[in-house]
Amino acid sequence: MKTIAALLALLAAAPSAFADVKVPTIIGDRMVLQRDKQVPVWGWADAGEAVVVEFAGQKKTATAGADGAWKVMLDPLAVSAEGRSLTITGKNTIVLKDILVGEVWLCSGQSNMQWDLKQCTEADLEVLTAKYPHLRLISVPQVASQKPLTTFKGQWDACTPETAATFSGVGFFFGRQLHLTLGVPVGLIDNSWGGSAAEAWVRRDVLEQNERYLPLIKSWDERVATFDAEKAKADYQKTLEGWEKSVAKAKAEGQEPPRRPNPPAAPEGSNHRPANLYNGVLNPVVGYGLRGTVWYQGESNAGRAYQYRHLFPLMIKNWRDVWGQGDFSFYWVQLADFMAETPEPVESAWAELREAQTLTMSALPNTGEAVIIDIGEGRDIHPRNKLTVGMRLARWALAKDYGIAVAHRSPTYKSMEKKDGKIVVTFDFVGAGLYAFDVQEVRGCFIAGEDKKWRIAKARILGKDKLEVWHDEVKDPVAVRYGWANNPVINLYSKEGLPATPFRTDDWPGTTAGKEQ
Repeated sequence: MKTIAALLALLAAAPSAFADVKVPTIIGDRMVLQRDKQVPVWGWADAGEAVVVEFAGQKKTATAGADGAWKVMLDPLAVSAEGRSLTITGKNTIVLKDILVGEVWLCSGQSNMQWDLKQCTEADLEVLTAKYPHLRLISVPQVASQKPLTTFKGQWDACTPETAATFSGVGFFFGRQLHLTLGVPVGLIDNSWGGSAAEAWVRRDVLEQNERYLPLIKSWDERVATFDAEKAKADYQKTLEGWEKSVAKAKAEGQEPPRRPNPPAAPEGSNHRPANLYNGVLNPVVGYGLRGTVWYQGESNAGRAYQYRHLFPLMIKNWRDVWGQGDFSFYWVQLADFMAETPEPVESAWAELREAQTLTMSALPNTGEAVIIDIGEGRDIHPRNKLTVGMRLARWALAKDYGIAVAHRSPTYKSMEKKDGKIVVTFDFVGAGLYAFDVQEVRGCFIAGEDKKWRIAKARILGKDKLEVWHDEVKDPVAVRYGWANNPVINLYSKEGLPATPFRTDDWPGTTAGKEQ
């Protein structure tokens, strides 16, 4: 019986032992290959099997390793809007059709990147006109895993009203602008996941190399090991009963009812668990030839903003290291304004997270930040105006990657000087000069003396790049803040229409200092 069982097991394994040549989903019909760079094409075959890849007059060969993996590198390709075939031959032949060559970008992050085009401002009109056969889209399903996945279910599609409607709105607007400006095919890969935390996007061994993340990893491992599904279900039922009472009360009082609480989810599949998304939705596309990444995330990490100063650059470096394509461009969206408007000075975790994002530009090369402190919605963490978000990201790419002279960087704090009981702030990247929107006085500035008590300051623009800030009761000011709130009241721009980056001149400990979990 043991002999028969062993024989049956051998027969069951036979298809994988003598498998057809295969490629991951990211390499498929209608894909866009990155121009002007070596392009990797990879897959799996029998160990030792010879594989030939042919495209655009090139013929590359590889031999599958002991694990069955193979990879070839196509020489740099010129732009091509002609749909051509790519052939892969081993013991079988794969013919991939309608392949274009142009620009490829990864669109990643949490819900504001995931947000569908059909949910954006003017969605009905935008969807109706989304007819761009040389703009190609692919989305990676949301699968969390502690083990690296190598492929996924999905496919590349040409941009049509049907395919664009459910694609990332930010990604679509960004990619469309590149496509129309450059006049070349553009491929967009969306692997965003709403609510995800940055640590979930980092490889586990990379996190484990730094002691500061060990308690976070341990905490998640313990949650997985001790999760009681039945207890969680019972607790949720009690929560639901309380919610139903709150809804009834709100309706009776003519108030907006609270949102229904989310049902319990096993921590094993959480999009906050360290490395879960790196393995589940990033690893299946790692190595695909691209120009860069656009990223919109941070809301889920706002409570640990000081940690984000290290975590976010670590994540970017991890991605660049595993991609093996150098320091590719990485542009992100700074957090929008959100929650109750607060013109008065306050401490703010969201302001600290924005600061951490801005600091990342100094930590890593080929990075950029799209500031959107002016287009958020106080009542909704998902502002519908994704067109402006996509345009501000596209400005970075057009200027830095494609050498087009467009304004792209928001005015940024450079230095300060105390003068006659006031503080004069100097900015970098002001373009044609600073501009106060709507009214002449600059709003959103706070000033403090040695007592560290913040007051709403008066401010006016001096010349092209300076801001004079003061308060009559602060005779010896030492620090200035601008836009320092969850939802600040601000109106300082460059004359090109880019909002000034929120900043502070002090380094006093913030509300999230020391928070690591």
